[in-house]
Amino acid sequence: MFRGRYEHIIDAKGRIKLPSRYWEVLQNKYDQNLIITNFDGCLCAFPLKEWDLLEKRILALPAMKREVRYFKRFFLGGAVDCWVDKQRRVLIPQALRGYAKLKRDIALVGVINRFEIWARERLDPQMEVVHKKFEEIVEPLGDLVF
Repeated sequence: MFRGRYEHIIDAKGRIKLPSRYWEVLQNKYDQNLIITNFDGCLCAFPLKEWDLLEKRILALPAMKREVRYFKRFFLGGAVDCWVDKQRRVLIPQALRGYAKLKRDIALVGVINRFEIWARERLDPQMEVVHKKFEEIVEPLGDLVF
């Protein structure tokens, strides 16, 4: 599973290097194929197996609802097949880099079955809000957390 926060840089060609821990997860549980898409101001990177499960759930959503159509256009329309090379690098397409405002300093955040790719200057303010409102955020989760 993908866990932890790792700070890296994106190189001039638009490549990021995966932390060795994430590489091990891909090697042991999945393969080198990732689907990367835009979401919530960052990029979400899904192993292909996890993406397939998600697509099945999305397919079950009611297609006649306007919000579902908007979501599909944005989330699925932005999805790109990416591969991890032998040096643990992933090329992030320009359109996705632009959406997430990835310039140089980035953070990778593991969220169990996927990881997020953030511009550090966008993630840090969000994390400050989470720290300030932590009790308020966690309380509705009840027994789910601990």
